[in-house]
Amino acid sequence: MEKKTKDFVLNFARSVIKAYVEERRILEVPKDCPKELKEKRGVFVTLYKNGMLRGCIGIPYPVASGIENLRNAAVAATRDPRFPPLAKDELKDVKIEVSLLTEPKVIKVSKPKEYLEKIKEGIDGIIIKKGLCEALYLPQVWEEIPDKVEFLESLCLKAGLAPDDWQRAVLYKFQVDAVEE
Repeated sequence: MEKKTKDFVLNFARSVIKAYVEERRILEVPKDCPKELKEKRGVFVTLYKNGMLRGCIGIPYPVASGIENLRNAAVAATRDPRFPPLAKDELKDVKIEVSLLTEPKVIKVSKPKEYLEKIKEGIDGIIIKKGLCEALYLPQVWEEIPDKVEFLESLCLKAGLAPDDWQRAVLYKFQVDAVEE
């Protein structure tokens, strides 16, 4: 992603969050956004306050344009159910990270152990699906959980599954273009 696009993404995300938190107003999607944001893309918006996670919500699948998903994820990140709603006085302390996702693709394997060969730590984000359970880790999570088996076990727990259910689930992988303030 070129610098002009990165700046646009961060400025737009900041504007959306500010307008929503201060006025409960949802900004219109700008028509003059960079071309790559007009394409359908999954997007995640992560908020950090004093270096700690303060919210992270995304739309992993390319169901709408990147710019629409960016706006919607930015608003949703201010209301991440794991935290109290973002308050006006927190805006100055919040740092924003935006991840633009490639389309998630099924990892095809004949044996579960092959997942470990086909996943690239630090590069691939992973979605796990089994029955009605589903969870996602962005590639940035590899910094916290660098071991592939531990990564997959933790993702299973996030999805409400048993730690070893990754061996009986469907895994998808994707990559991100991430930009942060």
